[in-house]
Amino acid sequence: MTTLVVLSVVDVVLLVAGLALYLWIVGGQLGRVATNLEDCAELVRTIKRNAEAIEPGLQQVTRTGGVVAGALPLLYGMAEGIVAGVTYEPAPAEELAHPAPARPAMGRRRTRLHEGVGYDPEKLPA
Repeated sequence: MTTLVVLSVVDVVLLVAGLALYLWIVGGQLGRVATNLEDCAELVRTIKRNAEAIEPGLQQVTRTGGVVAGALPLLYGMAEGIVAGVTYEPAPAEELAHPAPARPAMGRRRTRLHEGVGYDPEKLPA
């Protein structure tokens, strides 16, 4: 019977030692995680401080972006005029003998860029 008691005590001591080792390892890992979280929290606070200085300027950036977006249809129209003026090639004599078919009744080709930025050339004052 004494052998059974001694083996039980040894078994309990080994169990407690194993649990203590496990808790020591997990505690060390949790300590490293806590240190990393503190570093991350400091980085987040730094980013927040830096972003607070940027936030008031966002309204100005938004207004400037609106001005640029409003000017895009005009720039697009000017670019079309430049390209049309630069790429002109006179018609060969063969085409002069046989004229091209009539243009469609719709007139000048419309662009959809105006509608995309809220610009309506038909509503402009004369």
